[in-house]
Amino acid sequence: MDAPSIVWLTSALFVLTYVGLALGKVPGLRMDRAGIALVGATLMLIAGILTLQEAISPQSIDYETLILLLGMMIVVGCLRLSGFFRLLAHWCLDRIETPRGLLAVTILLSGLLSAFLVNDIVCLALTPLVLHLARRLRFNPLPHLIGLATASNIGSTGTITGNPQNMIIGIQSHISYLRFAARLFPVAVLGLAVNFFVIAFIYRRCLIPPKIVDVIGPVPHEPLPPLRRAHLWLLVKSVLAASAAVVLFFTLPSQCLPLIALGVAAFLLVGRIVRPEKIYRQIDWSLLVMFSGLFIVVHAFRMHVVAHWGIDGWTWLLNHPVDLLSGASAVLSNLVSNVPAVLLFEPVMQAMPAVHQETAWLALAMASTFAGNLTVLGSVANLIVVENARREGVSISFGEYCKVGVPLTLLTLALGIVWLKFVPY
Repeated sequence: MDAPSIVWLTSALFVLTYVGLALGKVPGLRMDRAGIALVGATLMLIAGILTLQEAISPQSIDYETLILLLGMMIVVGCLRLSGFFRLLAHWCLDRIETPRGLLAVTILLSGLLSAFLVNDIVCLALTPLVLHLARRLRFNPLPHLIGLATASNIGSTGTITGNPQNMIIGIQSHISYLRFAARLFPVAVLGLAVNFFVIAFIYRRCLIPPKIVDVIGPVPHEPLPPLRRAHLWLLVKSVLAASAAVVLFFTLPSQCLPLIALGVAAFLLVGRIVRPEKIYRQIDWSLLVMFSGLFIVVHAFRMHVVAHWGIDGWTWLLNHPVDLLSGASAVLSNLVSNVPAVLLFEPVMQAMPAVHQETAWLALAMASTFAGNLTVLGSVANLIVVENARREGVSISFGEYCKVGVPLTLLTLALGIVWLKFVPY
């Protein structure tokens, strides 16, 4: 096959794969994003665009990111099985009396937990608990669920382990965990405050305490059954392991992040309390499959198409590593989702002048994550909240979500751009 044919075939397969990923399905077929990415990668191999050795090489598949993500999934899965999130819900139920209070606690917990743990899994664990709290307190759950989703995206901006795209950026950029957090964690905290005020304003009528609470007082709830010794040990072990992981993330170089996550996960798997298959069920295997397929598809596209674009001459973008790059990545993140967008921008990051490279990576992390709040389809975390709420009889429509998502995304993106441009490290 001659060079022009390879370019056209690669481009066609790439576009078809990314359209499928953007839609989340293939019309008429029962395929999800993981299946679409896997099929796209397989077609690249069958067409001869990549050899199997090229596809599975470290230059193609970012094994460090996959290991980091797998390790964090096991850590959060053990926290969930230990009842950690359920204990948090009961602690909140004892202290919350108003809808605004529940909104504030939901945003704070979602944001802080998502900053250090993977935001998708945090949403999976917290969505049923927020629904339970809202119903027990007789509050409208809608603003709290939207607050949970948007806060998980905003909070996850703050560290490398907050979301999958940050993990990719952290591994590729070699920015230390501490330095990454020092630059973006303050932006995430300010963004959570903006999130609360935007939702509190838009849903100000829904956040009025129901009169029944004023009449009969706080809603009673069943106390948690006492933890058996074995489950108490699992809880202590999981919390200590997660805390140790966070401390090590801050103290060791970014190259050690996958090994830290894998080591902590291995420690949690050693025990007699929980059957391993229960922990394995907490792992989002489809997300790992999707990432593997995406890495191969993007590698083929970079090799045969992007290499001819002359990115080194894109001075209009390379000389504006914050504002133009943030805008471009925000748009692309809503067209094809944030993880594929970050993978596509990697050649641009490598072509950046050394003096701008770190700021460019941070701007890409900030913008691609904040952009996930624009619509329901902007991030996997949003879809997890919406789908889990739907199963419980609570509908969050596309338009309802956008009432918060659009202004919140514009405000937080502006905040992030101003912060990275004008606040020195």
